[in-house]
Amino acid sequence: MAKIATREAYGEALAQLGEEIKDIVVLDADLSGSTKTSVFAKKFPERFFNVGIAEQNLMGTAAGFATCGKIPFASTFAVFAAGRAFEQIRNSICYPKLNVKIAATHAGITVGEDGATHQSIEDIAVMRALPNMTVISPADDVETKKAVRAAALHDGPVYLRLGRMGVETIFDEDYEFEIGKGKILREGKDVAIIATGIMVSEALKAAELLEKDGIDAMVVNMHTIKPIDEEVILKAAQCGAIVTAEEHSILGGLGSAVAEVLAEKMPTPMRRVGVKDKFGQSGDPKELLKLYNLTAEDIVSATKELKK
Repeated sequence: MAKIATREAYGEALAQLGEEIKDIVVLDADLSGSTKTSVFAKKFPERFFNVGIAEQNLMGTAAGFATCGKIPFASTFAVFAAGRAFEQIRNSICYPKLNVKIAATHAGITVGEDGATHQSIEDIAVMRALPNMTVISPADDVETKKAVRAAALHDGPVYLRLGRMGVETIFDEDYEFEIGKGKILREGKDVAIIATGIMVSEALKAAELLEKDGIDAMVVNMHTIKPIDEEVILKAAQCGAIVTAEEHSILGGLGSAVAEVLAEKMPTPMRRVGVKDKFGQSGDPKELLKLYNLTAEDIVSATKELKK
């Protein structure tokens, strides 16, 4: 089966939603070919706005559209959205709780050859710290399309984290997506693997490998990092051990969010699989995933270490 990048699915979803929801407008910072907002632009040129290489202006303009009753989707690379435009997102979007959707593509180290300066591994931490912000990290093309629709219908700021690299399709069209509700993809009793984004497929592979060694692993797709699904985390904790997996720093991301819930409500042994307080570097995406220990085998290793 062909692998599809979540940014590709985002572009298709926007174009489809544009027919249905006439208030949607799309803004981009001169990266429409990469963010795939160009698909929407070709279909609805009168509702597409290229603000140029000016990410702060991108967010401010999106906020302005929201005050006029429009549903703006503001797109750029994750490193620019969460980094360069942070102040505008904080003060012009989240503080007044405006209905702006920030679709940030090229997140994580799988940006690959673009290197450390463009590999955003701290964006989840930054965005989830903002009051009123919803943070979503879909796992595949099907979930991305459903997440884009859910974001459009949600009232308030949303940060959609999308990737450059093609990923395996996990879900079928009947898959149900709800903001703030994690999905148990596999039941298990010995350990729970809670994953987000592209690491969901690796978590499923890890569960199969662990089964061969007699370890029964639950797999949870935590597509929404904020608001985090405390109920599913506490259910996972009943396994007695939890491993989190994310293509993001282990500081402030999914692992931290899960640990916060466990610390307050059900202390549980856990391990975090993610980027361990390092910057990325230029390289082939698949090689980088191995180098930074973001593979099914690394999830297996973390699980076995935890179960000793």
